Amino acid sequence: MDTNESTRNRNTHLGAALLAGPALMAGYGLVRLIGRAVGDYGPGVWWTVAHLFFLAGVLTFVPVFAGLGRLAGVRGGRGMAVAAAALAGLVGAAAVVVQAGIDLVAGFVAADKDAMSELFEKVQDVPGIMPLVYTVVPMLFWLGLLGLVALLALFRRDAVPWWTPPLVLAATVLIAADLDLLPVGALFLGLALLPVRRRVSPARG
Repeated sequence: MDTNESTRNRNTHLGAALLAGPALMAGYGLVRLIGRAVGDYGPGVWWTVAHLFFLAGVLTFVPVFAGLGRLAGVRGGRGMAVAAAALAGLVGAAAVVVQAGIDLVAGFVAADKDAMSELFEKVQDVPGIMPLVYTVVPMLFWLGLLGLVALLALFRRDAVPWWTPPLVLAATVLIAADLDLLPVGALFLGLALLPVRRRVSPARG
């Protein structure tokens, strides 16, 4: 496989991830809302399906962080800043993956909502778990993504327009404020990343 073909394949995978990531996040939010609306969002089908979407969505952003870092194409201090943002996003993604895994296991093990709440309390009482898995480290996912698109908006204006970072910030604020707004936040995220996807996945004639 020559260098050009390898680059095309990487760009194709990145383009697919840029589309799938926000879509899966929106799927998580919509399934969650439906489960809550029917009064059955606890252990069971709605919980499991929602968190499978959640897990898949977060994992899909792993190639996004790596791909955006490559897309920057800068070295020196700029390259170090891009690498730091990508690394922060990947560390945050790892924490969120653990969080999703805990949620899925709790959904399988617990018999009802009360039992699931007790299980979460036991897990969260473990020293260090709250900041590592629930509060501090997971925020690096969003901060890393915001940092990457902000740097790309500076270094690669052909790929990332100026309005992409504000849309990513709006998505982050909406999701952090209320998980019920996750579908809207995911829509903002998809719109923010659309120009990047177009840049790396040009239409084939």
